[in-house]
Amino acid sequence: MRYLLISICLCLVGCASYTKKHGFKEIESIDKVVYNPYFSDATKDYVYKAKIEVYNKTFGGIFIVKKISEANHRVVFTTEMGSKIFDFSFNHDDFKVNYILEEMDKKILLNILKKDFRVLVREHGNILNKSVKENRTLLETEIVNKKYFYAFKNDQLNSISRVKMGKEKVQFIFSDISAITAKNIQILHHNIKLTIKLKSIN
Repeated sequence: MRYLLISICLCLVGCASYTKKHGFKEIESIDKVVYNPYFSDATKDYVYKAKIEVYNKTFGGIFIVKKISEANHRVVFTTEMGSKIFDFSFNHDDFKVNYILEEMDKKILLNILKKDFRVLVREHGNILNKSVKENRTLLETEIVNKKYFYAFKNDQLNSISRVKMGKEKVQFIFSDISAITAKNIQILHHNIKLTIKLKSIN
């Protein structure tokens, strides 16, 4: 029981220190749901030139996201010649591997990609806490038992960070934003050698 209480206290302190460390002040939120608009249009194929660097290997090609229906997305990564590297389906919290290149079919890497792309295409999440600083807003939510902070500037989503014990473990950075499309996306891992860079080509 003692260790459980210590863990809970450390978690609460860690989450609070993240917002305070960045100079944000917690306020009551009227809104109940955080929204990521960047892969929300079911009439559009989101096509990016992609580079995935994992440890000492680099995979380049075309990254495609298609919204099939509400909370249902298909994520496909191919070579520039059209050969599949991986093909994933996300339907609510369900995840399916339709195909993955043997070279990438490693349990740890697959689990990381599943977490990353689930966050990337997830449109809605319940707001747990809201913090503000000038024209910036941080909305805290939880995705599959992990804490995430959605950072907005002038009501535009600029980044998503997975935070543990007050430290950023993974960052999703959105830039060159046009309407509801982020033309440049970076996924940066701070505890492993993995980066994903996406540049829109449509």
